[in-house]
Amino acid sequence: MSGGVDSSVVAGLMKEQGHDVIGATLQLYDHGEAVQKKGACCAGQDIHDARNVADRLDIPHYVLDRESRFRKAVIEDFADAYARGETPVPCIRCNQTVKFTDLVELAKDLGAEALATGHYVRRVEGPNGPELRQAVDPARDQSYFLFATTPEQLAFSHFPLGTFPSKAEVRAEAARLGLDVAAKADSQDICFVPRGNYHEIVAGIRPDAVQPGSIEHVDGRVLGSHQGIARYTVGQGRGLGQASRDGEEPLYVAELDAKRRRVVVGPRASLAVAEVVVGEVNWLITPPEESFACTVKLRARENPAPATVSWDPASRLMRVRLETPSIAAPGQGCVLYDGDRVLGGGFIRSGVRMPSGTVDSSGKAA
Repeated sequence: MSGGVDSSVVAGLMKEQGHDVIGATLQLYDHGEAVQKKGACCAGQDIHDARNVADRLDIPHYVLDRESRFRKAVIEDFADAYARGETPVPCIRCNQTVKFTDLVELAKDLGAEALATGHYVRRVEGPNGPELRQAVDPARDQSYFLFATTPEQLAFSHFPLGTFPSKAEVRAEAARLGLDVAAKADSQDICFVPRGNYHEIVAGIRPDAVQPGSIEHVDGRVLGSHQGIARYTVGQGRGLGQASRDGEEPLYVAELDAKRRRVVVGPRASLAVAEVVVGEVNWLITPPEESFACTVKLRARENPAPATVSWDPASRLMRVRLETPSIAAPGQGCVLYDGDRVLGGGFIRSGVRMPSGTVDSSGKAA
């Protein structure tokens, strides 16, 4: 129970259906710091709201101190990724570690039969066991952020909101249940980053990631300087200063070379990759022995696109050949779909860029 409307409604629905419900809230920040985080989840006011909801529903409620665990597994990992020149997705790490690994273990220790969360995904019983599927509401679907959920965790979990057609319906349920959080605003941005200045967090943990360096064109020309690779991500076109254009042509970040502190830029057509290498792969199906066709998402806010996937069990790396070349930022998730079913996914390690001139400005092969 994060203190927001989603998990509060889930608790209310589970209680209404006759289940013996125990509410658990993770305290992830120092209390003094948490109070200042407006619009974040798991902060000071949110813990208070979760406790009030639990009182309203007449269920036991526990606040679990996971500050050190969250710092190591999520915040430090976030800073380390930027120091490597990657663009991390901390929500995936949080779900992968603190929320599902820790909470599933806690639930089992308490003798619970299931873990219910407010995520917008569906668990469907298939012929070979539970399947993870996209939510009915595509605007709220969170399947991209849950690809790292293991088959065992999935079998133990329930996602009641996955079948709701809209957030308005969820808020209506909160009002019907008499919950004060019915109109509470959704959490925004990365929960542990105050004022959106993520590079300040990175600087405090990995100062090498905010050391100055050069901005270079893909052809080798030095176009300017930067104040730390942690301020950039592949595909970015802002914040490049005098290196934002080459004559009349706009430039974008094509590569981050952490070892040499280089930000490499180029025209948009030079950014597209035809293939990505993916590590830390989690399969929600039996790992395939042969290459297969599916659709993939390389970023959270995009539609799945056709690709061909091959898996190497020896190296534990997955290669994804994209039907349409696209921009791929190392550190982001690469999630595989068959229709609305999640087959698995991992984290992008690298991409193979298209030869110059083979892709037009829209990212399509020329």
